[in-house]
Amino acid sequence: MGTMLAGMTPQEGPALYYIDSDGTRLPGNLFCVGSGQTFAYGVLDAEYKYDLTEEEALNLGRRAILAAMHRDAYSGGFINLYHVKEEGWVHHGFDDMNPIFWDTKLQKGEFSNVTSAL
Repeated sequence: MGTMLAGMTPQEGPALYYIDSDGTRLPGNLFCVGSGQTFAYGVLDAEYKYDLTEEEALNLGRRAILAAMHRDAYSGGFINLYHVKEEGWVHHGFDDMNPIFWDTKLQKGEFSNVTSAL
């Protein structure tokens, strides 16, 4: 298990690292960590592109976390998004996954195996 560290330095600019449990640091542009990471990577691998707008990136992040939460019981029920910028970080909500799930299902046609019928 590891963690992700995002920040900004005057020398490097924006920086993102994956740090594993042994302390190894890996720099990169995109990481997922946690028990649901394979599900999040599936969304990111399919839809990430370098020139996303801020809003597109936030929506993609929400959907990647949503995929992890939908398939992995240990990934929680709320989505926290932060955008790290040179001036500091911006918190973009503490969102309940349920309304995001149903919006995504209806608008994008994803999660077709789930119905609202009991």
